[in-house]
Amino acid sequence: MRAFENKVIIVTGAGSGIGRATAIAFAKEGGKVIVSDIQEQNGLATVEAIKKEKGEAYFIKCDVSSEDQVKNLVDKTVERYGKLDCAYNNAGVEGLPYSTIECSTENWDKTININLKGVWLCMKYEIPAMLQYGKGSIVNCSSIAGLVGFESIPAYVASKHGVIGLTETAALEFAKKNIRVNAVCPGAIHTPMLDRFTHGEEKTMAEQDPMGRVGRPEEIADSVLWLCSDKSSYVTGQSIAVDGGWVAH
Repeated sequence: MRAFENKVIIVTGAGSGIGRATAIAFAKEGGKVIVSDIQEQNGLATVEAIKKEKGEAYFIKCDVSSEDQVKNLVDKTVERYGKLDCAYNNAGVEGLPYSTIECSTENWDKTININLKGVWLCMKYEIPAMLQYGKGSIVNCSSIAGLVGFESIPAYVASKHGVIGLTETAALEFAKKNIRVNAVCPGAIHTPMLDRFTHGEEKTMAEQDPMGRVGRPEEIADSVLWLCSDKSSYVTGQSIAVDGGWVAH
């Protein structure tokens, strides 16, 4: 039996990169995957990729910074499948590169609203749905920028540090109610976001990594699936770096 057979999973930001890889991985393990993204065309492409492999997936468009849209996402998931077992709150943006004193209010607000408020809103509605079923597992996407500082991306760093705080808080609040909450902290991963951040110069990031390479989205997906599975049944409130050793420098 596959690890997520008959399990219902929401993946936000599933239209590309890590989100797409994780949605596909859940489906391969038998999960019924709700693919969510603000970009409808990209989300539908992920659904198509899953269905080509005989998996089950359904697209729901969602801007995670909108409470109404997040509530709709969870409500429609439960309406369609009757429950929610797992969620990977992955949707995020890198923001624009400015120093702390140059960062605009607009850039700050957009980055915080999507990366941090979005994770909070998702948990606000996912956890009650899981409580109705009596158990659940949530993984939030932080970053190595949630563990250490990086120059010129203050809003991103603040948002990802905040995700770790939210993760730990929710984990403590619901540990006795069979809801586990953890976070993954990806390093440099070969995604469209990394391309934008490095202007296509991934080689520089690879050279700085102890393993001498950037990671693959599938490597983050494997970590997310482990954290959502029964194999990590005693793990909650943790933020796991999947970074080739970057923060161990």
